[in-house]
Amino acid sequence: MTDNASVPTRGTLLGLDYGTKRIGVAVSTPDQSIASPLENYTRRNLPEDEAFLKRQATEYQAVGLVVGLPVHMSGDEGTKAREARAFGEWAGLACGLPVVFWDERYSSAMAELYLQQAEVSRKKQKQRLDKVAAQVMLQAFLDSDDRAAAPGRWNS
Repeated sequence: MTDNASVPTRGTLLGLDYGTKRIGVAVSTPDQSIASPLENYTRRNLPEDEAFLKRQATEYQAVGLVVGLPVHMSGDEGTKAREARAFGEWAGLACGLPVVFWDERYSSAMAELYLQQAEVSRKKQKQRLDKVAAQVMLQAFLDSDDRAAAPGRWNS
């Protein structure tokens, strides 16, 4: 279920920026060339979270999920990465979709920079950060020459 090569190369993908309080959601174009921010979802409980993810997957006819993996600068995985993996496994089962994990280092910092450059107010930056971070992470996956690469390992 989590083999990066198992996600179809055509069809809409949902990018998920996992958080214990919020999930940032992004969506790709069907040809998997462009990622767009979609929504920040405030987590409630497992049944409601599952219903939300299923609705998104159905509405956008998703063929797979790309879940951001918060790895350390060394590439090693810590507690948050294990939580993100558990969440991704659960989300994939809930939606009946294959899941891949992608290195999300710098996605929040890049999202914050993009929002600042767009002169978005501080209040609105906070409201949009998670979904833009999901977009940054998903776009990195879409742009990768090696989608089967292990998260957290730099590839040249």
